[in-house]
Amino acid sequence: MATPPTYTQDDVEALISKMALERGKLIAAAEGLRGDDADRVPVDAVGEEQWTAKEQLAHLIEMERNYVAWCRAALVESGTHISGGYDLPVEIPIEHAPKHTVRELLDELIGERVRTNHFIRSLLLKQFSNTAITPGFGELTVMQYLRSFYRHDRQHTAQIEGRQSDYQPNFASGVEPNQRQMRIDLVTERQGAEQS
Repeated sequence: MATPPTYTQDDVEALISKMALERGKLIAAAEGLRGDDADRVPVDAVGEEQWTAKEQLAHLIEMERNYVAWCRAALVESGTHISGGYDLPVEIPIEHAPKHTVRELLDELIGERVRTNHFIRSLLLKQFSNTAITPGFGELTVMQYLRSFYRHDRQHTAQIEGRQSDYQPNFASGVEPNQRQMRIDLVTERQGAEQS
């Protein structure tokens, strides 16, 4: 990224407004699930789309915490490289999502968003232009990482509702990695380490 863009207070307010709008839609979609719909794997799904609605909610909790961590890294040193991403612990990791209710997952998601909004409100305008580089997304500004929140919500709202999302992430490789398989491999690796 040559010269990162500068952002205004209007950009920040638009960000927060869009985040609230898309999160509201996501919560409504999750609250509208009936019976065992929250535990059902979509038919003919592949990759991340094989996650149940509960697993998607847990994924959103984890990614929200990670996106904020990437932003915090950019605040320490603009242009920093974040290799391998972060694997920050959350109260309900994806692999434990089936043991929880949709309400419990939504409460965690709501609490995470309160912390995220507090973080956003704490930033100076110039800090939104700081950048961080991840293998998955390349170099993005803090604002661009934060905009991922409402886009990511939109993607998973569509999946929970059983439809194709109009938003697809723009991965640096041009191909979305199989995050579900990556997660299975990570959990298997952790369990192996705990047993040895």
